[in-house]
Amino acid sequence: MTTLPDLSAPDLAALLASRLCHDIISPVGAVQAGLELLDEMPNDPEAMALVRRSTQSAVAKLQFARIAYGSSGSTVAQIDMGDAKTVAEGFMSFEKAELSWEGQRAYVPKNVAKLVLNLVLIANASVPRGRRVEVRVEELEPRLRITVTANGKPLRVPATFRALLADEPLAEPIDAHGVQQYYTLLLARECGATVSLALDTEAAVITVERD
Repeated sequence: MTTLPDLSAPDLAALLASRLCHDIISPVGAVQAGLELLDEMPNDPEAMALVRRSTQSAVAKLQFARIAYGSSGSTVAQIDMGDAKTVAEGFMSFEKAELSWEGQRAYVPKNVAKLVLNLVLIANASVPRGRRVEVRVEELEPRLRITVTANGKPLRVPATFRALLADEPLAEPIDAHGVQQYYTLLLARECGATVSLALDTEAAVITVERD
């Protein structure tokens, strides 16, 4: 099991809130820019398209974050993996990589679904534009086995994630950029699961397992 550095609950909440704001500020800012253009050029089709797509992007990111970071209704909630897949597809439709998701649909403890969605974020951050992220839900009960693969070249798996997995000292304290990777491994610990990373020149395979 990966040893994680200590981070207080208030600090974790603050850093995750900062990360969420970072994720949605771009599409929300684009909505504002589009509305300003419409003030100058009412009914301009390009401005309308900008507002429409940016709004859709912001909604997709918030729907994703509600499950990936939020409690989804209660602290003991179960989540339908089909719903997790749907929000992941919505989120990735505005991202640089394509998403494929295979495997059974079932209700799972919320931290399992949250863990998979957070691994999708890490895989997405690891690949260049136009590449592919693959999710394979192989087993859910009683054992757990899920793989998330980032396909592309060059791969850039986040340094904080690699250091935490390897139990190596971090170059910097956990910040708003690294907190999502920290939170991912915290979720794995809460699930009693191990996370491993296998790298080659064109694929990073992240495996989640629990006996």
